[in-house]
Amino acid sequence: MKSIYILAANLVLFTSLQSCSNNSQKASTDLVENPVSASDPNASVADNAPMMSFDELTHDFGKIKEGEVITYRFKFKNTGKSDLLISSASASCGCTVPSYPKEPIAPGTEAGIDVQFNSKDKSGMFDKTITIIANTIPNDNHLAIKGEVISESIN
Repeated sequence: MKSIYILAANLVLFTSLQSCSNNSQKASTDLVENPVSASDPNASVADNAPMMSFDELTHDFGKIKEGEVITYRFKFKNTGKSDLLISSASASCGCTVPSYPKEPIAPGTEAGIDVQFNSKDKSGMFDKTITIIANTIPNDNHLAIKGEVISESIN
C-alpha cells in the first residue's frame, strides 16, 4: 500500500514537471521590461517609459537624379525617463536601408536614425516608410522619406 502512494506521488510530480517544460507559449521580446517603474509603485509603465521625440517624421528629398544614393539622418531625443533600446529598424522597400544606434540611449540624450535610399532603376515619385521597434509605448515608431527620381538632369 505504501508503494502505491509513493508511485502516485512520483506520477504527480513527473506530470507537473512535464507540463512546465512543454509550454508552447513564448514570451514576446517586442517590449523590454522597464525597471524604473518598480521604483515608484504609483507610476504606470507609460509614465516611466522611454520616448522618441523626432525633429521631423517625414523628409522630402525633392527631385533627385536616377542612380543617386542619398542619405538623411532623422534626429531624435529620448524625452522619456528610462533608457531607450531600439531592437530593429526596417523599411518598406529593399532600396531603403535604415541604420540605428545599438547601444542604450539615456534619458535626455540625442541620437539619430540614418536612412539611405538608392534610386538606381527607379523613376517617378517615391514614398518609403521606415518602422523603428523600441521599448517605447507604443513600441513601433514610423518615419518616411519621399521625393521624385528623374532621368534627366536637374535644372
